[in-house]
Amino acid sequence: MEAKRAGRLAQTPALLADDARKALLSTHHPDYRADAYRTLKIGPNAGDRTVKELAELLEAGSALSEPLNARHADTPLTPHEKVDVLIIGGGGAGAAAALEAKAAGANVLLATKLRLGDANTVMAEGGMQAAVNPDDSPIRHFADTLKGGHFKNDRTLLKILVEEGPSAVLWLMKLGVLFDRDEEGNLKLRSGGGTSTARLLACRDYTGLELMRVLKDEVLNQKIRTLEFSPAIELLSGPDGACTGAVLKDFDSDRRIVVQAKIVILATGGSGRLHIQRFPTSNHFGATGDGLALAYRLGAKLLYIDTFQYHPTGSVYPEPMSGLLVTEALRSAGAQLVNAPGDRFVSELETRDVVASAVIRECQEGRGVATPGGRTGVWLDIPVVDELHGEGTIEKRFPNMMRLFSRYGIDIRKEPVLVYPTLHYQNGGVQVDPQGQATVKNLLVAGEASGGLHGRNRLMGNSLLDIIVFGRRAGQHAATMAMSVEWGATTLGHLKAFEAARANAGITSDLISPMLFPDYVRKVEKATA
Repeated sequence: MEAKRAGRLAQTPALLADDARKALLSTHHPDYRADAYRTLKIGPNAGDRTVKELAELLEAGSALSEPLNARHADTPLTPHEKVDVLIIGGGGAGAAAALEAKAAGANVLLATKLRLGDANTVMAEGGMQAAVNPDDSPIRHFADTLKGGHFKNDRTLLKILVEEGPSAVLWLMKLGVLFDRDEEGNLKLRSGGGTSTARLLACRDYTGLELMRVLKDEVLNQKIRTLEFSPAIELLSGPDGACTGAVLKDFDSDRRIVVQAKIVILATGGSGRLHIQRFPTSNHFGATGDGLALAYRLGAKLLYIDTFQYHPTGSVYPEPMSGLLVTEALRSAGAQLVNAPGDRFVSELETRDVVASAVIRECQEGRGVATPGGRTGVWLDIPVVDELHGEGTIEKRFPNMMRLFSRYGIDIRKEPVLVYPTLHYQNGGVQVDPQGQATVKNLLVAGEASGGLHGRNRLMGNSLLDIIVFGRRAGQHAATMAMSVEWGATTLGHLKAFEAARANAGITSDLISPMLFPDYVRKVEKATA
């Protein structure tokens, strides 16, 4: 690899033609592995196919099903809390929603599984897209994202995302987010995979962490009431099927907290810790698809639950770093993907699904590099970044990556690293309208738990913009709705119908959802059975 470095610097692999791109995806992308999927038997998406891991979760029983007496399912539970807006999830989307709902005068309660800010948001490294360059435009951003999503994006949602992107950036800057600047003090923009122009705003290589730092501070400054270590284990419903609150589990006391709410916003993030198709994941420990399971049991329709994003550059060595994201911004800066023979095999600025498929192809066809732990990957030649942009570039722009690898004695300024695709993002989710409204009355969804915006593949940087634009919209809309919504009965009536559907379909699994945390013991037992 090092012997061919000088020659590779003079080469720029061309982007693939559409036919070649489709052939690569259909042959090597995990979304096309038929044996990894099955058909859902019950619920709003019955008859649709999804990965087996998610199907199990969606059709699993509730933690409240076993002690539930069917005769009393429609009996209202006595609430411990009554609020206008209950927000479930303490990442970027939940925090943005809470701030806007509070600003609009609503009584807000934010409940989160871990601590406020412990979410995938803080793990986002590369940047946030927004058309803030005078040479750029929302139309161009729209076209790039539509192409990246294989033209399956909800175009109404996408139009809102790109048009409100610049105002979202301004809102964040007013709150105190410190985006990178150039020598003249202007916002510094970077290129990303699938983008036709430099559009990424970044905070070195810890953009999400910076956003969450500021959002968390503002939630605390606004004195928004927050229940930490209190995940939702079930939603509540009224006689008309509308969402009327949630049952939380307090990890500290192991008691259940019944919250009656006029409006509920689900901002529970993704599902990487399901380890779909046994892939490692870049997601945080609590990313177990809670919102999908809760909303589905209540009757909410889901979209694109057959497609997931496998980020092309997850670390595979050292072993403790398996699945950890190696930011795409490195490839945008010139880092090269290199196989065992020392050759570049794909344009690093293709969309994520294409690059991931190319990496998988190289490994499956014997051109990968074996690790001591038995994994296989390809080289990401990071030292060329300093050769291309000058010594010190890596240290200045990627301090977090340097710190992470230095723990294991690897200096990315001098050494390449081994990478392989890691389960990164939930392309689909709960179907929503432009205000975040799900197909269940009084239930809103924002961020990664929602579906439709990104189509069948998300472009780099659009997730951070998504959580801000649609988190804010959901918060604003929830506060407005709460002014006219009456308090609904807090029952578990929907569980009676769901359990009946499970019985009629012959579903006997003892799995409980939401899972809350990954059950690695169960996964090992299944893998070795």
